[in-house]
Amino acid sequence: MTEQIILQTEFKDLKLLNRGKVRDLYDLGDALLMIATDRISAFDVILPNGIPGKGKILTQLSAFWFSQLAGIVPHHLISTRVEDFPAACRQYQDILSGRSMLIKKTKPLPVECVVRGYLSGSGWKDYQKSGTICGIPLPAGLKESDALGEPIFTPSTKAEIGTHDENINFSAAEKLVGKETAARLKQLTIAIYQKARSIAEERGIIIADTKFEFGTLNNEIILIDEVLTPDSSRFWPQDSYAPGKAQNSFDKQFVRDYLLSLTWDQKPPAPTLPAEIIQKTSQRYQEAFRRLTGKEFRG
Repeated sequence: MTEQIILQTEFKDLKLLNRGKVRDLYDLGDALLMIATDRISAFDVILPNGIPGKGKILTQLSAFWFSQLAGIVPHHLISTRVEDFPAACRQYQDILSGRSMLIKKTKPLPVECVVRGYLSGSGWKDYQKSGTICGIPLPAGLKESDALGEPIFTPSTKAEIGTHDENINFSAAEKLVGKETAARLKQLTIAIYQKARSIAEERGIIIADTKFEFGTLNNEIILIDEVLTPDSSRFWPQDSYAPGKAQNSFDKQFVRDYLLSLTWDQKPPAPTLPAEIIQKTSQRYQEAFRRLTGKEFRG
């Protein structure tokens, strides 16, 4: 059976609150309905193709991690079971099943909380230029994909669709959210990463870096959005890890690498992905899901 690709939802009798790069968000009054579509973005631009199974993998993997991390920080997930959703949602069960979450309403904080345990991506580029990432000095002589001595907190701004996130230093994060909140976000981000990294390594995956989003509810900081998915993280297979070069990955770096091989200015409109790239990306997402959860992805 071919997986149905959902690029966008149109639930006329539900109140659409926001349509992000990947997720559609509906306001249900006391709670929100968050739906992970099969859209994929790269360089903060939404691509024209969807990736089969992607939205369901993001949702189910996030639910897995929320349960694993509950002892560290509260989260916004209420349920992923459509039968637990308000009655108005249930007529859309065929679309919602496996790819949606009923979540608490929070006030999102205006920073992306990025944590890096390895030197890769934009962090590697920054290090090559300045020997630092987000103003944090690192030892000289590090190679691409090297493990860092300690995980580092490298926040970024939250970009609007079509514009790029920008790495910022800790002082800039303090100005955005306040000193006390910034310190707490740093502490939570590193604690979550260390717990997740330990779990993933037992299952043959290195989490090189990842990003979290937080909101506040009743003056308490809450973990929100997606958590430790192939969209928000760099997952490397442990058995082929070799510093000094870019790594194989179970995430959307595969798509980025393809796009970097083209003459595209990383602005809309994005190029169409070939069928082979779509299929291999889907396979990578499914493999990440299988390794991390111990279950085969069934759609």
